[in-house]
Amino acid sequence: MSVTTSLDQKLAQLKLSRMREVVSSLIEQAEQHQLGYAEFLDELLNEEVLGRQENQTRRKLQAAGFPYPATLEQFDFGLRPELKRSVMVRFFDSGFVEKAGALLLIGPSGVGKTHLAIALGTRMVQLGYSVRFLTAQQFANAVLAAEGRAALERLLTPLIRCDLLILDEFGYLSVEPQVGPALYELVSGRYTRRATVITSNKSLANWGELVGGDTALMMAILDRLLHHGEVFYLRGASYRMRGKEPLVLGALAPAGASAPSTSGGRVEPDTAVG
Repeated sequence: MSVTTSLDQKLAQLKLSRMREVVSSLIEQAEQHQLGYAEFLDELLNEEVLGRQENQTRRKLQAAGFPYPATLEQFDFGLRPELKRSVMVRFFDSGFVEKAGALLLIGPSGVGKTHLAIALGTRMVQLGYSVRFLTAQQFANAVLAAEGRAALERLLTPLIRCDLLILDEFGYLSVEPQVGPALYELVSGRYTRRATVITSNKSLANWGELVGGDTALMMAILDRLLHHGEVFYLRGASYRMRGKEPLVLGALAPAGASAPSTSGGRVEPDTAVG
């Protein structure tokens, strides 16, 4: 049995998968560059550490529940002049989690709120933090499905304890009145302890309507979010609808009416809908 084969068997037995992949090439490099024993061992161990870090990041990304991948570099700040990259990048630092900050992204559908939230969550996973992503409707459905206090605590506990919680699409659908107290318990449990991001298509003044009209309850929730948090309003047309305005306007036009005139796939100024 060759030395390489023996090494492969032992590395397999010890479940050092990354070292198994690279040991042969590293032996060749060590011979070519005349590396000492300590240097060779250091290179080999570095590969195993790197492999485990990559695997851990991959598992954390899967556990986060992101609906799709997104990065800050992919976000087109040129289409959102009200949002400065130099300001937003401050939240992509470990300080946001360590200081238990809150970030509220408000705006209509398609302006990039979810993209920014996922990008922020992905960055925090890469920095080693635990992240959970879920929509407000998923949260509401889970609360309504919880039978009894014990079941509700099993739902809330991991959401309260994760380093960063992203609650997406708050306001797209109104929630049942009994969801409001659970939302308060969630926000209150994270207040001053964990970082939170919420995206919504409703202005803060209308948030009370989303929990059965309980304005006092929503004020208590907002009080905790805004104490160490910031709000950003995103404006403009939807990313998803670029170049498709004529199709939408035609579909929404009354029966028998002609679609607005267009040029180059965009609505003419004199016929555009405000």
